[in-house]
Amino acid sequence: MEICLEQRIPTYSGGLGVLAGDTLRSAADLGVPMVAVTLLHRKGYFHQHIDESGQQIESPVAWNPEDLLTALEPRCCIAINGRTVYVRAWRYTVHGQNGHVVPVFLLDTDLPENSEWDRTLTDTLYGGDAHYRLCQEIVLGMGGAAMLQLVGCDDNVLRYHINEGHAALLTLTLLERHLAGRADGDLTDADIEAIRQRCVFTTHTPVPAGHDRFPEAQVLSVLGERRVGLLRLANCLDESGSLNMTLLALRLSRYVNGVAMRHREISQGMFPTYRIDSITNGVHARTWTSESMGNLFDEHFPEWRRDSMYLRYAITIPLEKVRDAHARSKAALLEEVRRRTGAALDPAVLTIGFARRATPYKRADLIFTDLDRLRAIAQAGGRLQILYGGKAHPRDEGGKQLIHHIVDAAHELDGVVRVLYLENYEMDLARLLTSGVDVWLNNPMKPLEASGTSGMKAALNAVPSFSVLDGWWIEGHIEGVTGWSIGGPGPDTPESSVEADDLYTKLEQVILPLFYNAPLEFAKVMRYAIALNGSFFNTQRMVMQYVRNAYFPMERLPER
Repeated sequence: MEICLEQRIPTYSGGLGVLAGDTLRSAADLGVPMVAVTLLHRKGYFHQHIDESGQQIESPVAWNPEDLLTALEPRCCIAINGRTVYVRAWRYTVHGQNGHVVPVFLLDTDLPENSEWDRTLTDTLYGGDAHYRLCQEIVLGMGGAAMLQLVGCDDNVLRYHINEGHAALLTLTLLERHLAGRADGDLTDADIEAIRQRCVFTTHTPVPAGHDRFPEAQVLSVLGERRVGLLRLANCLDESGSLNMTLLALRLSRYVNGVAMRHREISQGMFPTYRIDSITNGVHARTWTSESMGNLFDEHFPEWRRDSMYLRYAITIPLEKVRDAHARSKAALLEEVRRRTGAALDPAVLTIGFARRATPYKRADLIFTDLDRLRAIAQAGGRLQILYGGKAHPRDEGGKQLIHHIVDAAHELDGVVRVLYLENYEMDLARLLTSGVDVWLNNPMKPLEASGTSGMKAALNAVPSFSVLDGWWIEGHIEGVTGWSIGGPGPDTPESSVEADDLYTKLEQVILPLFYNAPLEFAKVMRYAIALNGSFFNTQRMVMQYVRNAYFPMERLPER
């Protein structure tokens, strides 16, 4: 549903879109024969403004596809609510470092042939009501399949990767094509298996709201009786007759995976009748490594740009060089903070970063559980600065309240702990934040962090994580070596006050003393973050796992 291609193309809201973009960038680098489909999102996600009181104010993002994409001539059509809806595509090309390309087709219904309402279907990412969302997902899944056929890609597609359940109706189109010329009632288990062999599905969230579910009456109205009947024959509706997009993808995919080891366990518990594997997420190393850190890697092992495993050799870089490269990244971040806010932050002060989608389960305000204790820690152990970023969905009142609470805490702590909330956390700001802070903070409620990728970006830049043991951090954490944990290893979140106490204790007794009193020991943790985490948690490794385990198990990669 979302792909982050570049800052100027606002077709993503957060980590899921960035991950999709990083996947394509690594596929292009590795020469993997791949094509991608998403929606155009003419109105982008939204532009964020936070006023003095901490209120988030949203406004549309203005961008012109004509300036950045290539319009394609073919039009496909799909049926929605008994109407014919026409779809065109815009092409974006992802270029790999060795010349291989991955084309991306962005679907668009803003055509004069369509009704006014249908023209808006590809306007807004995660907008509208359930009816709008279902219609969008028909455009994405069924329209995407039709468009691939029109542009000449379909005959060469050996595997379809359904990245989150939003595109699951692709399988319905594949099933209809497979049955061409036969009655739906003749559907057999062999027909189902033929579709399953072509499909791979990745689930990205254990949060129930992330699994779209549409009631039977709505699905009947939008898809029509015949198609709902086919879904019913294929056993793709739940017990109530509702269409659950995750269950549809599970039913019609041969390979299913979660996005971290722990997320696989959680997903297997949610869907016990399906076998779920795991491929842990990563980030595109060249995209997220700062200029100064990239130059340092080039000096010591230039092969890292084509093979991310060479980051393992960061263990040989002198500590002072790691510190110097990070200091330049930090200076670039603080200059951008000054430009945006007018605030002059001190580069000598321990700077913590926290930036991700603003929603309650991420608990961005956990560090403000006890403001008096936080003040005392900063006054006794050394000064402290905290930089925040992240958008709350326009309908997520809990997320908006979270931002408001952080801004309130910033006012109360002023003069002791500097806290700034930076607007419009997008790709360019993410590069600066994840490379320029000293410690990356992450404290979601367990087990709701499927993976997380911001800490992986930080690790590439010698920024250790201070995180709850959930998602990817269970795999990347070595206490005091690659960073620090918050709370224990148990599968569920204890009372927030318990984890807040552990956060304060480690900040006071471990992290601040190490940063201020033993800078070279702190630098060892920085270096291990690159060598142990950066070398593994990248999309080059991730894409090759998809190729070998999901797309072509026991087969050779097809010739280009």
